[in-house]
Amino acid sequence: MKMKLNLFSFLFTFTILSSHVLSISDLILTKVDRRIDLSTQIVRTTTTLKVENAGSDIVSEILLSFPENHAIHLAYLSATLNEGRGKAKPSSGVSLPYDEVVSPKDFPNSLKVYSVTLPKGLGKGDSLTLDVLAVFTHILQPFPEKITQADIQLLLFQESAHYLTPYPVKVQSLTVKLPDARIESYSKLENTKLQGSELKYGPYQNIPPFAYLPMVIHFENNQPFAVAKELVREIEISHWGNVQITEHYNLVHGGAESKGEFSRLDYQARPYVRGASAFRRLVAKLPPRAHSVYYRDEIGNISTSNLWGDSKKTQLEIEPRYPIFGGWKIAFTIGYGLPLQDFLFGIDGKRFLNISFGSPINELVIDTLIVKVVLPEGSKDISPSVPFPVKQRHETKFSHLDIAGRPVVVLEKNNAVPEHNEHFQVYYKFNRLSMLREPLMLIFGFFFLFVASIVYMHADLSISKTSASYLAKIQWEEVQATIHQVHTIISRCLTTHDKLEASLRDLSRTGDIQACKATRKSVDSSLKELTKELKSPVTFLQSSPQATQILPKVEEVIAKERDLQERLMAKHSTVVDCYEKKLGGREIENRVASHQQKITALRQEIDDLMDLIDEI
Repeated sequence: MKMKLNLFSFLFTFTILSSHVLSISDLILTKVDRRIDLSTQIVRTTTTLKVENAGSDIVSEILLSFPENHAIHLAYLSATLNEGRGKAKPSSGVSLPYDEVVSPKDFPNSLKVYSVTLPKGLGKGDSLTLDVLAVFTHILQPFPEKITQADIQLLLFQESAHYLTPYPVKVQSLTVKLPDARIESYSKLENTKLQGSELKYGPYQNIPPFAYLPMVIHFENNQPFAVAKELVREIEISHWGNVQITEHYNLVHGGAESKGEFSRLDYQARPYVRGASAFRRLVAKLPPRAHSVYYRDEIGNISTSNLWGDSKKTQLEIEPRYPIFGGWKIAFTIGYGLPLQDFLFGIDGKRFLNISFGSPINELVIDTLIVKVVLPEGSKDISPSVPFPVKQRHETKFSHLDIAGRPVVVLEKNNAVPEHNEHFQVYYKFNRLSMLREPLMLIFGFFFLFVASIVYMHADLSISKTSASYLAKIQWEEVQATIHQVHTIISRCLTTHDKLEASLRDLSRTGDIQACKATRKSVDSSLKELTKELKSPVTFLQSSPQATQILPKVEEVIAKERDLQERLMAKHSTVVDCYEKKLGGREIENRVASHQQKITALRQEIDDLMDLIDEI
């Protein structure tokens, strides 16, 4: 098996260049405490740097360096001053400004450098403590890349046990947090300890600039690898008291790809063994007082979702129609309403929306996040304010009773993570009189409707009951009523078929063969009665000249329904026979595969014919 070791080739460059690197400043890192969290698909590296100025010049910036193969997956970077001691939280949560800079002349190749600007210069002998949070996506490599339903998911993580920095380091240590204590293998370097689910490297002392120590960890991680290839969030403001949120997800399992056949029987029997790497549910933390929550996909509403909350939070548990294995995709929509007064405010003659930017789903990686803020018609002087770089553009959306359309602010962000779920603002001006536009349109619309109704009531538009057109209309209504009767009987037949299918599911769950046979007998009796009921309406349609066009379709759907009955009975007999012979689940699936394929096709054909009959 070939292992990707891009980091090793990158670090090998340091062996050539590190002896030629010149000191870019007199800064010294007296202590580096690095913590890497690998418990989810998102890799979070928290580094505490104690920096000291050993030179005579005032230093106003600190350089942070990352390997290029990691930097391309850098989703979020934050640097804050820590005025406490040890691991105390910083006194201020305000991030220091930073910019990506061109690597200095003597820096190694394949390195990205960021310059963090200090709030005030660091003088000779002064020191400070800096907390750096770096969030990476898509750097955990599934190894192996493809697994079966019964396999666990193993990941490969490659890093340097030494902190890559252009400054000399006096003392440094590294702690790697893993999802659990199961580790396939890891680099056993000097001063390495494995304590439960934590792997510790160091401390290491007197480390020169750009020193490296290759480290590889191969470990188990069966957490949900939910990746949104695209998420479109539409936030629509109504000054009548509501903010409507609609989120369209195109989701994929970003872990090890699933290979081989999927057995739902095995999965339902042992979901945490025969589907350990799959995920069945996601949790979305909605804002407090969210209402009118819905969750649906292309088929329709999904009622298996759960919603609960209180005055401080609202939590939505999303359960797809099927478990999501590696490489599998799903598309769905979440929608909910929010009270306007919680998110819309006014300042200096302007109104502004203050709402969170990212997705409410926990630990979701978003490759492309598009946030659309739909403002009321008539809004002007629009200016968004986002705490991180995004692409911006403007659109226009037309809705009910709109004349000029509603202005839309479109914000786009690539490689978004939960750390981007910060509040942003959209400022705009709006004239209160514009709110009267739609009510006035409704008032005048109803007024003209009442006038038209009065004119219609006083007009004589009756048709003579002896005319040919009236008689044809009566005959066609009789045909329509008969077709509706046929449609109802066929629908009852399909419902009876579903009872037969349900008895097989009960058989697989309980093993009660006698109950299954009793259901079969009851279904036989019901289908015979329904067949008798069909004779009268079919005879009428055959004798009516008005039904000439639709009669062939009616006869075809009846024939296919009878064929479906035969297939279902054959499948039922086969399954019952297999259970009487005590055959296994895989053998049963193989025997009914041909029946099931034809049953599915016939059911679709019947549904299409029923829709066609309705249209005619």
